[in-house]
Amino acid sequence: MQYLGDVLLTTPLLHSLRLAYPDAQTDVLVYSNTASMLEGNPDISHVIITPNRPKLADYRQLFRQLFRRYDLAIVTQTGDRPFLYGLLAAPLRIATIPPKNTKGWWKRFFAQRWIEFDNDNTHTVLQHLKLLDLIDVPRSFSLVPPQIGNVHQLIEQFPFLADNTGYAVLHPYPQWTYKQWTVEGWIEIGHYLKEIGLKLVLSGGPAKEEIDYVINIQRHLPVDTINLAGQVSLAQLSYIIAQAKLYIGPDTGITHLAAATGIPVIALYGPTNPTKWAPWPVDYQKNVNPFHKVGSQHVNNISLIQGKADCVPCHLEGCDKHQQSRSRCLDLLSFQHVKEVVNKVI
Repeated sequence: MQYLGDVLLTTPLLHSLRLAYPDAQTDVLVYSNTASMLEGNPDISHVIITPNRPKLADYRQLFRQLFRRYDLAIVTQTGDRPFLYGLLAAPLRIATIPPKNTKGWWKRFFAQRWIEFDNDNTHTVLQHLKLLDLIDVPRSFSLVPPQIGNVHQLIEQFPFLADNTGYAVLHPYPQWTYKQWTVEGWIEIGHYLKEIGLKLVLSGGPAKEEIDYVINIQRHLPVDTINLAGQVSLAQLSYIIAQAKLYIGPDTGITHLAAATGIPVIALYGPTNPTKWAPWPVDYQKNVNPFHKVGSQHVNNISLIQGKADCVPCHLEGCDKHQQSRSRCLDLLSFQHVKEVVNKVI
């Protein structure tokens, strides 16, 4: 899987397997840029890492690591490479495959058991858990965030974690422009959170454009705002978020991570289908989707704010249908609307 949030949403599947087979060796194959989401995960025996763009030498190494080393291969993705890795790894394979009469439908003939991928009406967590039904493993719905070993060292690095001042974490930058809220909205909500007594903590990844984006917002916020962009690991950020009073973020992997920590989360969604991709609420234990496609909704620790437009959710990459285009439904999402939800949550 190419994205951090996607990897996190497989952890209920992994946790279910560990509960059913506590003594089994359970290895996970992921791309190198997403492996950090599994740091410290007690349900995993070993993480196998492959580059996003493997070269011939990488394929050779992977072949040696996988070939018939396992009794069972579980393929959660419908792409060709994950499926071929599953073929290599084990004589018994269960897989998620594309629907019939679509590209890749042939994969059903090479898996002993399979389910069809549903991109519209089944949440990703439930999609993965359906694979367990094929091997009679009970479902566990709990997400497992990454975990750090040395909490004291992190607190020494960031003393605000120990000063008993309540803080809110704002994560303003998703990877793609079409998922962005406005800079003005982030600044306004930041000032409001400060007014009601919360310290501000900004999070962000290590990419230069993300760091610059967060710095630009920080310039317009109170001087004691803490900027963590590019400064902490994913597991460290998970711990920091878990101690917060509130998290606000867009449709991105860190918002899924915040949801898994159990704190109150406000998620800002636009073109994305919440039925499929909403953050998974903590302590949600049902075999039904937690969120509907349309409307702002609240389930357990998640308050999902959906931008308003007749086309929402359009499932497209912005109004201009590419990843760097804007989405009017998010551009028109008002600070006042977000403020009202903050008041309800706090």
